[in-house]
Amino acid sequence: MVAHAEVRPAQVLVASNRGPVSYTRAEGGGLTAKRGGGGLVSGLSAIGPEAGALWVCAALGDADRAAASRAGARLDSADTGGQAVRMLDIPAEVFTLAYNGVANSVLWFVHHLLYQTPLEPAFAEEFERQWAAYEAYNAAFAEALASEAADGATVLVQDYHLTLVPGLLRDRRPDLRIGHFSHTPWAPPDYYRLLPDSCPDDVAARVLRGVLGADRAAFLTSRWAESFADCCVRVLGAEVSGGARGKGELRVSHAGRTTRIGVHGLGADGDFLRERAHRPDVAERVTALRAQIDGLTETGATAGAAPSAEGGERRRVIVRVDRTELSKNIVRGLRAYRYLLTHYPHWQERVTHLAFAYPSRQDLAVYRDYTAEVARVAEEINTDFGRPGWTPVLLHVKDDFARSLAAYRIADVALVNPIRDGMNLVAKEVPVVSDEGCALVLSREAGAFAELGEDAIAVNPYDVAGTARALDAALTMPPDERARRNRRLAAAATALPPERWFLDQLAELREPAPATAHADATSSTPG
Repeated sequence: MVAHAEVRPAQVLVASNRGPVSYTRAEGGGLTAKRGGGGLVSGLSAIGPEAGALWVCAALGDADRAAASRAGARLDSADTGGQAVRMLDIPAEVFTLAYNGVANSVLWFVHHLLYQTPLEPAFAEEFERQWAAYEAYNAAFAEALASEAADGATVLVQDYHLTLVPGLLRDRRPDLRIGHFSHTPWAPPDYYRLLPDSCPDDVAARVLRGVLGADRAAFLTSRWAESFADCCVRVLGAEVSGGARGKGELRVSHAGRTTRIGVHGLGADGDFLRERAHRPDVAERVTALRAQIDGLTETGATAGAAPSAEGGERRRVIVRVDRTELSKNIVRGLRAYRYLLTHYPHWQERVTHLAFAYPSRQDLAVYRDYTAEVARVAEEINTDFGRPGWTPVLLHVKDDFARSLAAYRIADVALVNPIRDGMNLVAKEVPVVSDEGCALVLSREAGAFAELGEDAIAVNPYDVAGTARALDAALTMPPDERARRNRRLAAAATALPPERWFLDQLAELREPAPATAHADATSSTPG
């Protein structure tokens, strides 16, 4: 355990709901730490230990809470790979109400346009309890950051879980340089205003004012940044200048402060992916998946049945890798594949859909129901179209990163059709890893479309027939064209690796703040 005397104020702080380490209970009752990865981990590693960085996160479960309680100020550096981490032991009920009740069931639904509006949302007494918990949860982060930050430190706050933190932290520590980054889309104003304005507070305004407490608010694409600015105009009456409306960086001015708006697209870590995809465990899974696809294993079909398609042609593979998150649109993707088999029957027995649908947020009933529907539709396709030696859909629900990389390697077509997505890294990762080059069928509603759309086959995520036609076009794409497109996709996907994504934000945040001015604003009243 790190002794309290060794704890020093941090010069760089990152705040996020999920941290770089999580804990489980071992058989003997002890705690076992598991370190994670991702852009934030890579970014903090890139700035080096001399930067005095600290990660502040929440305890997500009982084992995390035990570790946080045991650690006190900071987690044991042996558990975190040397990274300074403070894990907040927020009461379990408060965390659940904030995380499931507001962050995942309200803010996520609003930004991904997921509500069935004839029935939901319906904000009443239960939401009042949830919103109070969300405020308490954000306040706990703001208090921790304020107590840990050195004079003039830089703080990077992450995502929709912590939208109130910048404003709360600004009140406590006006000396800090504060940034907020949204990893999700941002809803357009008309949809954003579904958030309640009197239950018990003007939630839509509170969230915007919270983010505007930052010196700089950043997004994955210009589209999401402009939606945020439009919401500030419509809901708060803020003034917006610069950016697409004028010259230079987009700025939002409200209540005497100006917040700069940035865009940082998150790319794939190409070097890591290519190296990891060629380790022995991935090669083993490539062999196993090929056996399933060719009908040579019990899981794939009847053992010993004739492999692949007629005439000895290698069976084609359509790959998707997603969590069973409502916005990922897995069910419509399966229905598009069914449409392909029905209306383009020459693909029967010549193509297999390798669908990895890893269960997500199973503590919410709507996600459990969606996961069950994914399995039902996949089984229905297999029942109606399957034959000895060919299982049309190979559905895997157990998360296995090595197997996902194996699927990337053998993909002829990658299907990425979200209803709405902040970025979607799968769309970027598959072209980087694919052995022979794959065709990318990509929703125009994915943030990644801004960078990859020119070489992908675009689809409307609601158009099942159109997605089936796109799958047919991808499957029939000439190999040389597919390889050329894949090379360009891989180059675009790796142009902004995680380290640069993080360091660019840090550098921009440390730039001197512009003077607050309203003279150049082009929009000052709600429209």
